[in-house]
Amino acid sequence: MNISENTTPNRLIYLRFIKNKGAVIGMFVIIAAIFVALLAYLLASDASPNANNQITEIQLKEPGYKQNFILQRKNTEVEKSSFLKRAWLGKPNEYKWHPYDTFEGNGDSIVIVFENSKQTLKLADIVHPLDYNQENLAGPLQLRLISGEIVQRSNPELISDFRTKHLETKTYWLGTDKYGRDVLSRLLIGVRISLLVGLIAVIISLVIGTFLGSIAGYFGGRVDDVVMFLVNTVWSIPTLLLVFAIVLAFGKNIFNIFLAVGLTMWVDVARIVRGQVMTLSKVEFIEAAKISGIPTFQIVQKHLLPNILGPLTVVAAANFATAILLEAGLSYLGFGIQPPIPSWGTMLNENYGFAISGRPVIALVPALAILLLVLAFNLVGNGLRDAIDVKSK
Repeated sequence: MNISENTTPNRLIYLRFIKNKGAVIGMFVIIAAIFVALLAYLLASDASPNANNQITEIQLKEPGYKQNFILQRKNTEVEKSSFLKRAWLGKPNEYKWHPYDTFEGNGDSIVIVFENSKQTLKLADIVHPLDYNQENLAGPLQLRLISGEIVQRSNPELISDFRTKHLETKTYWLGTDKYGRDVLSRLLIGVRISLLVGLIAVIISLVIGTFLGSIAGYFGGRVDDVVMFLVNTVWSIPTLLLVFAIVLAFGKNIFNIFLAVGLTMWVDVARIVRGQVMTLSKVEFIEAAKISGIPTFQIVQKHLLPNILGPLTVVAAANFATAILLEAGLSYLGFGIQPPIPSWGTMLNENYGFAISGRPVIALVPALAILLLVLAFNLVGNGLRDAIDVKSK
């Protein structure tokens, strides 16, 4: 580590941080998770909203399972969406997926064979979104689409479209769950929930904790007594019980989950900020600012808070990990993110029973994902703590 007399404090913190291999690995994991969260629907093989394409015929398949499908066009209008909307919210599924082992043509129909069962579908119904009030006339097939448009297609044209556009082979790298959904796709999209709940919870805890902690530490006296009474009261309530109470009071929607987790984590921030501000308030440059008549808000904003950003960063990283665990625990118990949204905790709740029944992957994968992300934030938090500590060598 190349350190000279001219090395700035921020540069010194950076050099100490990158020397910590665990912290650097944790940071790469977090960056990768953010990248996946932003591009989840572009990376997932199931890009339907919430990766909720249920194909019950292929439920509980092993990792690496490969299946051939016939894609039947749904007889519903599909809303057109922009690229950005599809990248963030997914693309509504236009097709019904029929798995097959073999298929054969039978005039204007296709006979699908899958696991000793047969199903017959009209070629026109596979290729086009039909209005069921349509009439087939002699000669070229006349079809009325749900849009009201009438098209004429010959049987060879329908067969050509079927073979080029409606056959697909898909590999399920992590297998399928009990509803026949792609586990890997739901895992990729589920990282969004973990990062969002961590981010929002940390923002809420920092805002509330910094405000209450700074006024308690700066003014002291009766203000400090009132704030510390509130802190100790909240501290005495078990975290999970408090989250349950908030969720039950305001409902189980996704915003209330984020709010509940954030409102249980500000206590640590308030205590740390209070202690830091109480110490800094006695330093000479703060005393000089008070004597100079600088407004209290300005002293706190420009002189106190910048000097406690280090400890705040460390506690924010730790709270991020705690928030991820809290959300996963809530969802596992059924009080958190509700199906079909793919939260890692919800995936555990839906599949934990299979961990001891010969199909452990669908239960272990979300558990390992939670472990890895929480470990990454803890490693980064510890690395920041060591890097900011002026006594460390």
